[in-house]
Amino acid sequence: METQTQTLKKETKISTERMTGAEAVIRCLLAEGVDLIYGYPGGAIMPVYDELYKYRDQLHHVLTRHEQGATHAAQGYARTSGKVGVAIATSGPGATNFVTGIADAQIDSTPMVCITGQVGSNLLGSDAFQETDIIGISTPITKWNHQVTKAEDIPEVLAKAFYIARSGRPGPVLIDITKDAQFGELDFTYEKCKGVRSYEPVPKTDPRSLEQAAKLINSAKKPMIVFGQGVILGEAEEELKNFIEKSGVPSAWTILGLSALPTSHPLNVGMVGMHGNYGPNKLTNECDVLLAIGMRFDDRVTGNLETYAKQAKIVHFEIDPAEINKNVKVDVAVMGDVKHTLSQILPMVQSNSHDSWLQEFRDHDAIEYDKVIKEELFPSQEGLSMGEVLRGINKETGGDAVIVSDVGQHQMIACRYAEFNKSKSNITSGGLGTMGFALPAAIGAKMGAPEREVVAIIGDGGYQMTIQELGTIFQTKVPVKIVVLNNDFLGMVRQWQQLFFDKRYASTEMVNPDFIKIAEGYHIKSTRVTKRENLQGAIAEMIASKEPYFLEVCVEKENNVFPMIPTGASVSDVRLE
Repeated sequence: METQTQTLKKETKISTERMTGAEAVIRCLLAEGVDLIYGYPGGAIMPVYDELYKYRDQLHHVLTRHEQGATHAAQGYARTSGKVGVAIATSGPGATNFVTGIADAQIDSTPMVCITGQVGSNLLGSDAFQETDIIGISTPITKWNHQVTKAEDIPEVLAKAFYIARSGRPGPVLIDITKDAQFGELDFTYEKCKGVRSYEPVPKTDPRSLEQAAKLINSAKKPMIVFGQGVILGEAEEELKNFIEKSGVPSAWTILGLSALPTSHPLNVGMVGMHGNYGPNKLTNECDVLLAIGMRFDDRVTGNLETYAKQAKIVHFEIDPAEINKNVKVDVAVMGDVKHTLSQILPMVQSNSHDSWLQEFRDHDAIEYDKVIKEELFPSQEGLSMGEVLRGINKETGGDAVIVSDVGQHQMIACRYAEFNKSKSNITSGGLGTMGFALPAAIGAKMGAPEREVVAIIGDGGYQMTIQELGTIFQTKVPVKIVVLNNDFLGMVRQWQQLFFDKRYASTEMVNPDFIKIAEGYHIKSTRVTKRENLQGAIAEMIASKEPYFLEVCVEKENNVFPMIPTGASVSDVRLE
C-alpha cells in the first residue's frame, strides 16, 4: 500500500522531456508567459531561431533592423505592458549592439531579459569569429548576467533571469548561451524561480521609520513631494493619489515619474529638474519637509548638491538601499515597496490642506506662464513652435495617448506640455539620455498597449540614429504615429552653445534628407507642415489614421527651452530666459 509521502511525491513530480538546449530556451520563454520578442538572427544564435520557427504560432518574433532597435523596442514594450521585455541576438557585433539599450534599461530600471548566442565553449577566449566577451562588457550595466555552456543549465538560469529582472527594483539581465549548449540535449523541466540566496528584492520596512515620517509630515508647514518612476514600477499610483489628497501636499514629478498622477490633478505642481517648472524648482529650497517617493535624486533634478534643500527635513521612500544617502543625505529612510509603505503610512497621516503654500506654487506658475509658456503654446512669431505641436496633439488625444519621446529639446517640451490622464503614458530615455530611443521604443510601446494611441515625438537628429526601424514598422504594420520636430539642428546642444559658448555652433547644424520621401519609401503615409494654418488638420488626420503615419513639422531653428537650470547651479537659480 502506498504511503502518504509516496502519493505526495507522485502528485508533485515534474514531468521531463528530452530536447535540445535551443528548444529549452523557447519553452522557458513560454513558461514565463512571453508571447513577443524582438531580435535579429545570426550564426551563434541560429539553433534558437530554428526552434523559434517551430513555435512561431505561440511566440511572435519581431525582426528589427538593428539589434539596438530590438533592445529599445523591448524597453517600450516593458514600460507600457508592465511585463518583462525580451530581446535576442547573435554573438559578437550582435551582442555589442545590445549594449546601449541594456545600459539605458539599467539606469531607468526597466525589466528586460536579453539572450545572446555565443561561439562554442571550446572556442571561448580564442578570438574566434564573432566572439566577444559580452559577459565582461555587460557586467557594469546589467542587474545580473550569466554565461551558459551546458544545455542542462538553461532552465534554471532563465528562470533566475526572469525573477531577477522583474523583482524589487527591476532591471536588465543578459544570458549568453554557447552554441554547443544550444545543440546539446537535456531532460527538460521548468520551475519558476521564487527566490535567490543572498538577494533580497524588497527590504523590510522599519515601523519606526513610518512613525518618524508621519510625525514630520503632520507637523510640516511647507511640505513638498517629489515622486518618480518607482511609483509606476510599484503600481502605486492609487496609493500615491490617496496619500497626496489626504495630506494635501503639493506634488512634483521627475521625468520618469510623469503620468503617475494625472497632469490635471489640483495638487500636481509640475516637473522638477533642469528644464522643469519654475515653482517646484524654486520652492524646493523653501519647503520645510521634502518627501522623495520612488526617485533617486538624479543630478538633473538636484542641481548643485551643496545648495539642494538644505533647509528641509528629507524623507526618502525607496526600495533600493543603494539609493539611500547616495546623493542626498536624508533624515528618514522608509524602505520597502512604495505601494505598501504608502498604504501603511496613510492612517498615520492627518487630513490636511496647505492652501497658502500651494498658492505660492500657483503664483510662480503665473510668472512662468507670462514669461515662457504663453509664447511657447501660442507663439507670436511666424515660425512654428514645438509647444504648439504638443498643444495640438493634446487637443486630438484628450490626454489619453502614450507619448514616446527621444532626447533633446523636443523631449523637454513633450514632458512639459503633454497632458496625461493615465499611468504608463510617458515613455522616454531618462538617465542615459539615448538619442535614437523613441522610434523603436514606440514600436514596442504600441505592441505592449495595442488598445492605446502611441505618438512618438522625435528630433531630426535622434530620428536619423535609428531611422532604419521604419522597416520594422513597414513589415509589422504596427500603427505608431511618428512626429519629427525638425529645426535642422541638434537643438539642445545648439541651445547650450548659444547660451554658454557665444553662439559657436560647432557641429550642430544638420543638413537633412527629405524625410517625406524616406517615409514614402517604406509605404508610410506622410505629411509635412510648415505653416500654422495647416498644423491642427495634419495632427487630426494623423491621430485618426488606423495605419502608421509620419508627420514632419518644420519648427523655428533657434528657439530655446526654458526654464533652465545651468549645469552646476542651484535649483533656485532657474532661469526663465
